Amino acid sequence: MKIIVTGGAGFIGGNFVYYELKNHPEDEIICLDNLTYAGNLETLEDAMKNPKFKFVKADIADREAVFKLFEEEKPDIVVNFAAESHVDRSIENPEIFLQTNIMGTQVLMDACRKYGITRYHQVSTDEVYGDLPLDRPDLFFTETTPIHTSSPYSASKASADLLVLAYHRTFKLPVTITRCSNNYGPYHFPEKLIPLMISRALADEPLPVYGKGENVRDWLYVEDHCAAIDLVMRKGKVGEVYNVGGHNEKSNLDVVKIILKQLGKPESLITYVTDRPGHDMRYAIDPTKIHEELGWLPQTKFEDGIKQTIDWYLTHKEWWQNILSGDYQNYFEKMYGERLD
Repeated sequence: MKIIVTGGAGFIGGNFVYYELKNHPEDEIICLDNLTYAGNLETLEDAMKNPKFKFVKADIADREAVFKLFEEEKPDIVVNFAAESHVDRSIENPEIFLQTNIMGTQVLMDACRKYGITRYHQVSTDEVYGDLPLDRPDLFFTETTPIHTSSPYSASKASADLLVLAYHRTFKLPVTITRCSNNYGPYHFPEKLIPLMISRALADEPLPVYGKGENVRDWLYVEDHCAAIDLVMRKGKVGEVYNVGGHNEKSNLDVVKIILKQLGKPESLITYVTDRPGHDMRYAIDPTKIHEELGWLPQTKFEDGIKQTIDWYLTHKEWWQNILSGDYQNYFEKMYGERLD
């Protein structure tokens, strides 16, 4: 099969590219990415060596570019990771989130309708459900939990989900959606909580924690998430939503303390900062449906996954240091500039 992976130079998309190349070597992978600030071509450096992999730089909201790619490649499956995804940035500038996350999704599905695909898979987030109270640990998000968004980011992702389901109902487009909890692992952009804390702790810099650090997230190791997406896009029921959770609930403060302990750094580095507007208190997913229908369960305990993640950052310092310095943004020009002339 031929699979277009949008946003494949990002964190989860990049890990998914490697998962597919490893577990389905018979398939061709075409990565479509616009290389915005969170897209890093250095993430795909090893994938570039694989003859089954191809990279295309384009914006999913660029109808002409997307239709041209579909005309040339005739993909069987499209997996859409491409999204503006940082809540803080969505509060600063909501418009780009609507453009990429909603309009970009529409363009992709219009191309799927015109050229025909066997499956369009939308990668979404548990943030579309809003949040849960800290004093009700018995409550979990299920696929029937009403959508109740808190930020421009989550609102844009919820809008895209509704659009995907509408295209299935109206145009019979074969779609599936997964909504995941917080991912962590290799190639995570350094502005996110876990890699940010690792990089700052290594530099003995203050670790900024929102509020009192009480916000709880359900942490999912990225390779477990990739396995779930692979299952759903190949065997999931068309028109269905599947929640993907890690059963690893931790408060932000606990996560930071675990990282400091692993790195042998003092907790005195923790600095509490003013909480962001509309900050969700707790996310927790019930993954019963994907387990019962497809047999998926997370394989990685947080205690093991965080050690693997820290080890990866310790052995790949150049990757994240290039991001912090801004050098990664020159990588595309360095690799492809002369070839594009």
